[in-house]
Formats: sequence, C-alpha cells, structure tokens
Amino acid sequence: AAYFELAHLDTGLLYRAVGRRTLDGTDPVEAAQALTAEELEQGDLRTAEIAQAASKVAVIPEVRAALVDFQRAFARRAGGAVLDGRDIGTVICPEAEVKLFVTASAEIRPSAEPLLREIADALLRHPEIKLVEVQGHTDDRGAADYNPDLSQRRAESVRSWLIAAGVPADRLQPRGYGLEVPIASNRTSRGRARNRRVQFIIREREETAP
Repeated sequence: AAYFELAHLDTGLLYRAVGRRTLDGTDPVEAAQALTAEELEQGDLRTAEIAQAASKVAVIPEVRAALVDFQRAFARRAGGAVLDGRDIGTVICPEAEVKLFVTASAEIRPSAEPLLREIADALLRHPEIKLVEVQGHTDDRGAADYNPDLSQRRAESVRSWLIAAGVPADRLQPRGYGLEVPIASNRTSRGRARNRRVQFIIREREETAP
C-alpha cells in the first residue's frame, strides 16, 4: 500500500476499535456505525482488555453488518485501497480487481505465548499427566493435500515451544488432523476461525491414590 501510495486498512483492528469505544460507554452498534479510519490508528488497540471487548461485540449481528459496510466503503474510495485481513477477496470484495492470498503459516504468534506458558506450567505442576496429544486442525480452505501437512506442522511447532519451556518431549505427541474434525461450520468466517486451532488432549494419566 505504501509503495503504490494507496490507503491501507488493517481489518483485524475493526472489532478492537469498536470494543474500545464500548469501554467508554458507547453502544456497540452506534460505535460500529460511526467508526472512522482514524480510530484504527490509535496505539492502544492491542491490549488484552480491548481484545476481550472486541470478542463481545463481534457476536452482535448489527455490528458485523456495519463493519462489512465500512470495509466495502473503504475499498471503493477514490484512488484505490488495500484491505488486509481474512475473507476480503471472498466475502467483502469478491469483485476486487486484484487479490493477493497469503499462504497460512505454522509459526506461533506472539499473542499465543502467554497461553502456552500457562499450559507448560500446568504440565510441569502435574507430572501424573504422562502423555498429551497436541492436535493441529485447519479450516477447509486450501488444497486437500496441504491442510494435513499444515496442521501437523502447527502441532509440531507448539510441541517444540513446550519442550523449550521445559516440558519433557516424551509427554507430548503431535498429530495433524487437517480439516477432518471441525467444531464449527466452515461456511462462515467465524466458523473457519474456530476450526483453525490447536487442542490438547490427555491420552495417559497416572492414577493417584485417593
């Protein structure tokens, strides 16, 4: 966007910006309908408090509809624009002149590390848990032969992180399931987001005396 001097929209910040307004007492629907691009440039949108507020407003149909309208209006601005996020080329702007798709990654995002630290600490506190299956899952996007490999690499990345945090390697079994075990519909972006996940299943536990 900067290279071609086009307006840029990080769509991942939309719900956060609305959530931030609700923390000030604004009605979420009103906040979504009155949202401006300038609000997305505020530096405090990535805090945990705002992330929680964003999760709450994201389930409101009127908020989702208002933000779809916001994105489409942004895309139609004079001179062109770049929208960065999920489902832009398929849901928001299916008739876009140019679409760039980024291949999904198995890398662990920094935002996931606090939760992984909690899991590592729990496993270290409970040595009676002998074996945990680290499951990788994907949505139904991508080639049929790609998703199993991607989910396996995601599971192995999480296992490697936990090992580096001190969990013995022989207590962690990575396995990729691809798209075979969805927990939500792949027909919506929210459902696909839920299906892209890593789960931990206890497979062996040492019985302790009562």
